[in-house]
Formats: sequence, C-alpha cells, structure tokens
Amino acid sequence: MPIPARSGIVARSLLRDDAFRMIRDAIVDGTLGPGERLNDLELAQWLGVSRTPVREALARLEEAGLVRTKPGRYTMVSPLDLRALRGAQSVTTAMHELAVREALPNLSAAELDAMRQANARFAEALRANDVTAALAADDEFHGITVAASANAALQSVLEQFTPALRRLERLRFSSLTGRGSIAQHERIIALCEAGDVEGAVAATRINWQTLAPLLEAEFDEDEHGSGER
Repeated sequence: MPIPARSGIVARSLLRDDAFRMIRDAIVDGTLGPGERLNDLELAQWLGVSRTPVREALARLEEAGLVRTKPGRYTMVSPLDLRALRGAQSVTTAMHELAVREALPNLSAAELDAMRQANARFAEALRANDVTAALAADDEFHGITVAASANAALQSVLEQFTPALRRLERLRFSSLTGRGSIAQHERIIALCEAGDVEGAVAATRINWQTLAPLLEAEFDEDEHGSGER
C-alpha cells in the first residue's frame, strides 16, 4: 500500500476526526487510488497513532462511499461508481443551493469580497495548471456561503458527499470546464450582491451541474455495464 514518505507526522493526541480527514485527503488526492487495499496497521504507523482511530475513520469513510469493506477479507479504496457519484452530485448541488438561499439575506460585503478573492485564486490556479490549488480555491469560494448559512446539518452532509466528487475532478480535471466556472462564480457573486435569491440559487445549481460531463466522460470510456471501475 503506498503511503506518504513521512511517518508519525501527527501528534499522539490525534482524534478520529483528524485520522478521517487525513485518510480522506489521501484518497481524494490520489495517493490512495481506486481499488487500493488498505491496511489499518500501516495507516496507523503513517499517522503515528493506534489502530483504533484508524478503524473508526475507515468506518466513516465507508459511509461516505470512499472505502469498501468485506469483513474478514479486505478493506479497499472504493472504485468509482457512476450511480453513487450521480447521487453525490445531486445531494451536493441541493445543499449548495440551500446554503445560498439561507446565507444570502445576511451575506456581508466582507463575505462577498472573500468570494471574489477566492475566485481570483481559482482563476490563477487554472492558469498555472495547479489542480490542487484550483480545487482548494473552489472549495473556499463555495465554503463562504456554506459557513454563512450557519446550518450545521447542511455542512455535515457536504462533508460526507463532497470528497467523492473532488476525487473525480482530480482524476479527470478539465481546465476548460474550470475556466467556465470562473464566469459562473462571478455571476453568483453579482446575483448575491444584488440580493437576487432565486437567481443566485439557479446560478449555483448551474455551476454544480458542470460536473455532469466529467461523470459521463469517465464512464463512457469504460464500457462495462456495472457502472464501476
């Protein structure tokens, strides 16, 4: 199992949430690829913790669709699954629409400016072909309305389903689609600034629906009917 070269990089007080985030990020960034077998002892050694928080993290990752377990046989990074990804896209889109709807009435000038700055970083990352920075800036852009909504349930749902979509985006990043998102982000900001709730919600929906071509491209190239790879 390939793991990062550094070991014991986290304090012994690591909580299961930290283990969850670090293993999740390793899956999303491709360090642990689809179909990769996972060994809880090796993961524990990498994180510098006992196996208990690792096992708890893997259980949460299975709920999020990033890990698949066959008791007594294996634990592995889930292959890409078309049906699951479509479901994640639908749920994620709906949650971001709700975030904008709930955040917009009280969205401050400072938050709008933060959205502009995040979009500028997104554009710069695309120009530099820096996938990691582009995805981080995109997360930051959408995270502003999510945080402003002050809806903990919404945030919890997004934390569960967004990583699967980010993994797909990283595997099949499209700079063309990304450049289209710059203008879509600008429109979302303009509509939020104008106080147009329904317009901003619709623009947010359109922006998240740009993931659909990535889904279709990924599975059109893989011609088996199971919807997995």
